Amino acid sequence: MANQRKKLIVIGAGSRGRRYTDIAKQLGDKFEVVAVAEPIDARREYIKTEHSIPDELCFTTWEPLLALPKLADAALICTMDRDHLEPALTAIRAGYDLLLEKPVCPTPEECYAIENEAKKYGTRALVCHVLRYTPFFRAIKELIDNGTLGRVINVQHREDVGNVHQSHSFVRGNWGNSEESSFMLLQKSCHDMDILQWLLGKKCTKVQSFGSLTYFKPENAPAGAPERCMDGCPAGDTCPYNAVKLYLESDSAWFRNAATQKIGPTDEEVEAALRNTQYGKCVFHCNNNVVDHQVVNLEFEDQTTVTFSMCAFNKGGRDIRIMGTKGELWGKHGEPNLHFYDFETKETREISTENVAVDHSIVGGHGGGDAGIVNAFYDLLTGVENFSLCDISEAVDNHMIAFAAEEARLTGRVIDMEEFKKEKRQTK
Repeated sequence: MANQRKKLIVIGAGSRGRRYTDIAKQLGDKFEVVAVAEPIDARREYIKTEHSIPDELCFTTWEPLLALPKLADAALICTMDRDHLEPALTAIRAGYDLLLEKPVCPTPEECYAIENEAKKYGTRALVCHVLRYTPFFRAIKELIDNGTLGRVINVQHREDVGNVHQSHSFVRGNWGNSEESSFMLLQKSCHDMDILQWLLGKKCTKVQSFGSLTYFKPENAPAGAPERCMDGCPAGDTCPYNAVKLYLESDSAWFRNAATQKIGPTDEEVEAALRNTQYGKCVFHCNNNVVDHQVVNLEFEDQTTVTFSMCAFNKGGRDIRIMGTKGELWGKHGEPNLHFYDFETKETREISTENVAVDHSIVGGHGGGDAGIVNAFYDLLTGVENFSLCDISEAVDNHMIAFAAEEARLTGRVIDMEEFKKEKRQTK
């Protein structure tokens, strides 16, 4: 049977919106992007040009787009975190299915509002938890589910944010201040809360957490460091966060585009951004308040325990170690093999994971997860089974672990998940 080509509208054409629509274009027999809403001219023009969208279907805001009669099968909501709620609810009511960038929303109450509306209207809503769609984590899920490890007793999972990624996105960038976007664990590690509950196939029951903003603070600035790197810092030659080196002298289109909010900016445009936006500020003199390291202790059903660590001070990547009653499995996301120590044979064997060794840097595609989720969204829209898929209720439930961890970090309490979710569902 011929493929059913699905039409998409995209709301928000930042890096994630462009990434997903670029993949949709590559899958031209599956998708067609027919309209865009994006306030920044260069980003909107990029989508318009790449997908041959007529002027009358290019908008600076989402409201007039969603006021039109329904013109596509699904909407991609790729706005900033605090701008998800209203376009998502409006799109649901207009009859669109959703591909919704994570996090769903920055508060539990708003997450539940989208979940409830999607259930009310029968909307197929897929949250962009891209790690589920990587060969690496799919292989781990299969090994757990087929009993290779026996009963899982303990998991040690680590997200290494990367020092430069932290400085770019969570100090200088859009997600450095929780009052303007969302807190660190929700924005960066809701992926990990989701993947842990999915891998185990069990519910999280208790959460404890510790963490803080320790390094990227004014008191740690080099002596004589100016507010902006362009003004000549005495530590500029050796500082790994020198904005001149990272953005102006960089050959990375990703960094230059992000700093200027343009596509293919000139050196003059990059320099102007460094003189006038937070991307040019010293990392010790920004308005950031999110943590730069955090640990989370989790108890799941059947007394399975998990330790999760998120830290900025590393090269970047993810590592996982899973200990079961039949053996121990470990691996690094981005390497081609998992390693399994079998208790019965007392031997360690390599388990190959197809297509794992791809770009896992800040500018990469989440180890194949970006393409994976766009293909999985097509499966969802066409009724094809895909074991990585989850509905909006499961995604929101996994988000609640991140919300509970933040409350635990701030209060010093151990959070009971059932009580926490009950309280948040009842809050209006």
